[in-house]
Amino acid sequence: MSSRRVQILVALVLTALWGAGIYAGHANGHLRFLDRLEATLTDWRTQVRGVRVPPDLITIVAIDDTVVKRGGSYPLPRADLARVVDTIVQFKPKVVAIDLLLVDRSAAIGDATLANTLATGPIVLAAAAIFPSASETVETSGQGPLGALPQAERFLLPLPAFADHAEVGVVNVATGQSGSPLSVPMLFRTSDKVELSFPLRVAARALDKSLTIAPDHLMLGDRAVPTDTDFALPITYYGPRRTIRTVSAQSIFDGTLSRAAIENRIVVIGASVAGGGDFYPTPFDSLMPGVEVVSTAITHLVAGDSIVRDRKVHIADALIAILLPMLLVGLLAWQRSALGIVAAAAVMIAWASFNLFAFTHGVWLNAATTLAAAVPPVAIFAGVQLWAGGRRTQYFAAKSRSLAQFQAPAVQEWLARDPNFLSTPVRQDAAMVFIDLSGFTALSERIDPGELQDILKAFHALIEKTAVDCGGMISGFLGDGAMILFGLPGAMPDDAARALKCAIDLHRGVERWIASLPSAIGHQLGFKIGAHFGPIVASRLGESHQHITATGDTVNVASRLMEVAAQNGARLALSDTLLDAADFQGAPDGVLSGPLLTQVRGRSGVVTVWFWRDQDRPNQAATKAEMID
Repeated sequence: MSSRRVQILVALVLTALWGAGIYAGHANGHLRFLDRLEATLTDWRTQVRGVRVPPDLITIVAIDDTVVKRGGSYPLPRADLARVVDTIVQFKPKVVAIDLLLVDRSAAIGDATLANTLATGPIVLAAAAIFPSASETVETSGQGPLGALPQAERFLLPLPAFADHAEVGVVNVATGQSGSPLSVPMLFRTSDKVELSFPLRVAARALDKSLTIAPDHLMLGDRAVPTDTDFALPITYYGPRRTIRTVSAQSIFDGTLSRAAIENRIVVIGASVAGGGDFYPTPFDSLMPGVEVVSTAITHLVAGDSIVRDRKVHIADALIAILLPMLLVGLLAWQRSALGIVAAAAVMIAWASFNLFAFTHGVWLNAATTLAAAVPPVAIFAGVQLWAGGRRTQYFAAKSRSLAQFQAPAVQEWLARDPNFLSTPVRQDAAMVFIDLSGFTALSERIDPGELQDILKAFHALIEKTAVDCGGMISGFLGDGAMILFGLPGAMPDDAARALKCAIDLHRGVERWIASLPSAIGHQLGFKIGAHFGPIVASRLGESHQHITATGDTVNVASRLMEVAAQNGARLALSDTLLDAADFQGAPDGVLSGPLLTQVRGRSGVVTVWFWRDQDRPNQAATKAEMID
C-alpha cells in the first residue's frame, strides 16, 4: 500500500474516532456548549420553516392585564377564578386545564367556592417540581428506564381541597441554554414517586385514553408518543403569541364569551400578565406566556404532530456525526484541488438542506453535534493538504529551476503544456541558425578555466536572449556554439523572417561582445553564423535522458554554411532558400553580397549562398582563427 493511501486511511480513522467521541461526549452531557449552538440552530430552522396553523383543538383563556385591572390585584381572587371555571364548565369543554399553582390558602369563602366549582367538571390542576438548583435544566440520575427522568426534591401540589376534585400534573418545562423551551418532560420523579406532566394528564383526559409507560416510550391508547430518550416531548412552535386560539378571561366577566370557543374543546386557563414571570423566549417571540408553551405541548400530544427526536433519530445523529466528516475528508483526499473543495462544499450544502428538510417535516436531527464532528477534522485535513501542497509546490519549483539550467525555456513551456510533445517525430518546414565561436579551442589552452567559463557563460547568455527575443528555440548548446530552431512547436509563416532577424542580431551582438573583451582575448576570438530554411524532422531522442532536436538535410546545410562563411571571409552566410522564404528585399543598415554557388560538405548538389555584413563596416576578411577553427 502506498504511503499516500496509508495517510488517507489514518486520516479517515482519526476522523471517525473524532466524530464518535463528539457524539458520545454530547450524549453524556459533557459538551454543554453544543446545546446553546443547537438551540440557536433550532430557532433558525423554525423561522425558516415559518408559521404553521395549529390544529384547532385548544382555547386559551388568558388572565391578562385587562382582567387584573378589573380586579385590582394578581393573583386573581379565588372567587373570580371560580366564576371563570364555572362559566367554562357550563359550555361543556372536553377538559379544563388550570395552569395556575393553587398551593396557598386564601379567603375561606373563595377557596370553598373554587373547590365546589372544580367538582362540577373534568379538571386538571397544575403542580410544580422543585429542583435543587434554580435552573429547570436538570441532571438525570438513577438506573433503568425511569432513571433518565428529571429527579426533583419534591412536588409542590395544589391544596388538598382542590386536588380532591381534580387530576394533577407537573407543569415544569425544560429550557435549553438559550432559555427557550425545547421540550417538555412527560414524567417527573422524586426519590419515592413518579408524577405525570401537566400536558400529558390533559391529553390523556381529553382523548379518554389509557396511558402506558413502556421502557423506551409512552403509549396513549394504541398510539405511541414520540418522546426523547428521557421521556421528554420535543416541541416546535406553530408561530408567535396567540397563534393558538386565545380569549381574555375578561369576556367571561363581560358576558361576551362565545360558546363555540369552549364547547367540546380543551380549555387551558393561564396567566399572561405582564411582569407575572411565566414567560419564555421562542423563535417567534422574545417573550411567550408559559400557558401557550404548555398548550403547544398539549396540542402535539392530542394531534400527534410533535417533532420526532427518539432513539432512532439519535442513532441517525451518531451515524451522520461519524460518516459525514469521513466523506468530507475523503473528498478532499480524492481531489487535492479546487474540485475537492467544491465537492466537499456541495456535500455540506446537501447535508444542511437535508437537515432543514427533515426538521420542517417533523424529524429533529441534531445539527450542532454534526458541525462539531465535521468542521475541526475537515479544517485540519484541509490545512495539512495546503501545507503539503505548498511543500510539493516548492519542491517542484526547485526541481523546475534546476531543470531550467539544462533545458531551453521554450522546451520547458511546451513540455509543461503537453508532456507527450514530439514523442512522435514530426516532419515540417523550419528555419535553422547555427553559430560558433572561432579561436575558442586555442584560447582554452592558454587561459584559466574559471575565466574561460565566464567567457562561455556570457556568450551563451547573449545567444539565449537573442534567440528568445526572436521567438526561436535553442535546441542545444554545442560547447562554444549553438543550434537555434524556428518552427516549433508548430510551423509559422514568419519562421524564416524571424530566423533571419536572429542571425543578423547575433552577428551584431556577438561582434559588440567580442569588442568589449580584453584585447588579449578579443583579438583571438571570432565567430561564424549559418542560416537555412527547409524541411526537417523534429523529435525527442534518448530514453531516460531525452532531448528535443531536429535532423535532416536542412540542419546539415545550415551547419555547413558556417564553413562557407569562414572560407569566403564572411561571418554570416545565408541560403537563398531562407531569403526567399523570409521575403527579404535588403535593408538600409546592412550589405548583402553574392550570390555564391557552392557545394557543402556531405551533400550533393549546389547551394546558393549570400553573405551579410553591417553597412557602416568595411568588408573585413575573416581572421586567421575564423579560417582555421
